[in-house]
Amino acid sequence: MVAKKINPESLAPAIGFSHAVVVEGGTLIFLAGQTALNKEGVIEGNGIVEQFEKVITNLLTALSAAGGTPDNLVKLNIYSVDPADYRANSREIGKIWQRLIGKNFPAMTLVGVTRLWDAEALLEIEGFANL
Repeated sequence: MVAKKINPESLAPAIGFSHAVVVEGGTLIFLAGQTALNKEGVIEGNGIVEQFEKVITNLLTALSAAGGTPDNLVKLNIYSVDPADYRANSREIGKIWQRLIGKNFPAMTLVGVTRLWDAEALLEIEGFANL
């Protein structure tokens, strides 16, 4: 599977994401929203950066179990209870992204929400991957 990233010059620069991703063929994987829950069902991480690492780790664990790798990610939806905090910590979040995912930047959306299922959760990320 080859995912073609589309970033038109007429749009704002795509920093840390792609405006569009085109895939042909393959197997589509739907990844359920993941929070910073550990195996015992307890939210881990003090602050958005620590929770982001756990959330992405959980998402990649589900992806791996389905037979995928970070390169197979084509779309992520990020739900944050504090988008301003997410943006303020984007450099640290980006370092975690680089370490765990690398240079693959799928199409992404960040949505501010009032709260998530677990009140302690600061983020939830769901996604799509194509093998």
